[in-house]
This record gives sequence, C-alpha cells and structure tokens, in this order.
Amino acid sequence: MTRSRFLASVVLAAALLPAVPALAAFPSAPDGPAASVAPVLRQVTPGVVNIAVQGRVQVNNPLLNDPFFRQFFNIPNGGQIERRTQASGSGVIVDADKGYVLTNNHVVQNADVIEVTLRDRRTVKAKLIGRDPQTDVAVLQIQADNLTAVPMGDSDKSEVGDFVLAIGNPFGLGQTVTSGIVSALGRSGLGIEGFEDFIQTDAAINPGNSGGALVDLKGRLIGINTAILAPSGGNVGVGFAVPINMAKSIMDQLLRYGSVEHGRIGIGGQDMNLEIARGLGTTRTEGGVITAIEPDSTAERAGLKVGDIVVAVDHLPARNWISVVNRIALARVDSTVVLTIERKGQLSDVHVTVAATPRTPRQARGQQYQ
Repeated sequence: MTRSRFLASVVLAAALLPAVPALAAFPSAPDGPAASVAPVLRQVTPGVVNIAVQGRVQVNNPLLNDPFFRQFFNIPNGGQIERRTQASGSGVIVDADKGYVLTNNHVVQNADVIEVTLRDRRTVKAKLIGRDPQTDVAVLQIQADNLTAVPMGDSDKSEVGDFVLAIGNPFGLGQTVTSGIVSALGRSGLGIEGFEDFIQTDAAINPGNSGGALVDLKGRLIGINTAILAPSGGNVGVGFAVPINMAKSIMDQLLRYGSVEHGRIGIGGQDMNLEIARGLGTTRTEGGVITAIEPDSTAERAGLKVGDIVVAVDHLPARNWISVVNRIALARVDSTVVLTIERKGQLSDVHVTVAATPRTPRQARGQQYQ
C-alpha cells in the first residue's frame, strides 16, 4: 500500500542510482539439490491474511473556501466534501484463539469497514482494536474457527545475511511469497514514521504487502512488512519491516490500555563512532552517547551525565542512538527503564523513571530530548 507522504526525499535520491537488486540463493541441501521452503510455507501461509478496507477521507481543496464556488455547487457553509476510498493490504494472525491480527496503521487508518480474507478464502469482518501512527502498527480482531497463528520470533537476534521470506498481498493479487535476506538492521532517518528501527530486506515487497509477514526459515515472524524504497513504484530490492519485538510491544499496550503513550526521560544524544570513542577514551563504537540532559528531567534526577555511553536498555544491547530512543519510547509511562552505561571505562546500571512525552516536544540547541 502506498502513502502520499512516503519517503519523498529518499525516493528522489534513489532515482539517481541504478536499481538492480541482487537475488539471494537459498542454501543447498546436503545431497546437492536446492533446499525447498515449501514445508515452512505450509505452516506459515494460513496465518497471513489479505485485508480490504473501505473508508472516507475529507477532500481539502482551497476552492471550498470560496463562497461563490460553494454556492454554485450547493455546498453548505461549513460543510466538508468526503471521498470514498478503497485499499488493500496484508495482516498476520498472531493469536489464533482470540483472533488477533497485526498489520500496519496506514493500512487501516481511514477505515470504516475492514474485511479479512483467510488463506482458505473465507472472508470475515474485522474489528479495529487499536493503532499507533508513530510506529505504524495496528491490531485487528476477527471471529472465525480454525485459525492458524504465525509464531513470533525474536527480532533482536536477527543478523544481516539471515534468509527471510516475505508473505503478503501485493497489488491485490492474493497471497504471494518472495525470498531474500536481511540486508540491514536498525534502519532509521527515513522519514517514514516517528520511531524507526527497521529491518531492511531485499525480499520483493510491493504495494499491498504492507502489514504482511517477514519470517525466517523456521517460520518465525520477525517483522511486519511496512514500506518500500520505490522510485519506479515497485520493488527494487529495498524494503523495510517493523521488527516484531517493537510490534509486539505496541500490541501489548493496545490490548492492555487501548492506546500507546510514548515515554521519554529527557536526554539527547547521537551514535557512537570512532572519533567520539577516541575522545571519550574507549574502544566502544556501538550504542549512543548522551550529549544533552534536560534540566529537572528524570534522567538528571537519576544521575545520568553528558558523555555517558548507553550500551543497553533493559539489558538489551543498543546498536545505535535510535535503538536507545525507541526502547525508551516503547516503555510505559511511569515504568522504570534500566540504562547500562559506560562512564570512564566503568559499566553500571542506572534506573530511570519514564515520563510522558509533552504534546509539543521541548527543544534546546536544535536537539529534541527523548
């Protein structure tokens, strides 16, 4: 599914580069012939669904502000023109007993009616449980017998080079499977959503794949396919998926609280690199370094200092600064996060209370605190 605001600047830059995706070959079986993923797909594909959405959007046209135009077309003052929309996408059943389906927020954000078509071609109405635009995750619920869920994996254990399968509904064709590898981890700065920590893959992802499954060769769900870098409107071997650990965290909050409230502790920072590491007298080049602390923030009260290197959040290693930001943002307000920091060569754990994100983020020296 495409979006009008999708990655405009990145797509423009990509148009200047040759778009020739490399094709990943699956490992050979011990006896020589190419291995087949058919057994994995027989288990997984019943848990991937097609989603059809009908909705309405308001038409924003400057002519609606012209009294003559409104009178000529008999549009009442203050009235809005609405346009019916239809779209298709994909989803993944993650709880067969309760009928919970994970998909993208942008698939269902304007929906009045949501219909889910199962692998066995049954079509059922879906209820929107909740959605989070900041991470582009939404949760649906369907009522049907004999559902099959896709088991969740651990996206934090994914590595570049892992073979993956993308399953979804490209171009509304129906369920389609493509293959590739994990091309990169922790992709951010793409301007797609508020909290970005994408798995990048060269498995073919096209419009309509949004909300579909990215699985490993054991059939475990490691990501929800979300976006493509597409100067031509189709696959060029650069697709992005929300890591399942992030999607699961959002789903848990939506199911428990009905909404997601992203947290903050009042720190600003940047990725570690060789130059910063030399300046701080360390050999560590992963994680993020704190470059600013908001006065009277929970971070300041917990004793964090500028120059601290955050190497883990809640004992999960931090690859870069965006992974620090995302893990704090996904923590529930008023909960406690544990930041493992390196300071003057010594590691220690700092417990920090998560605060609510203000409606208008405060800025200082051009940097947004997290």
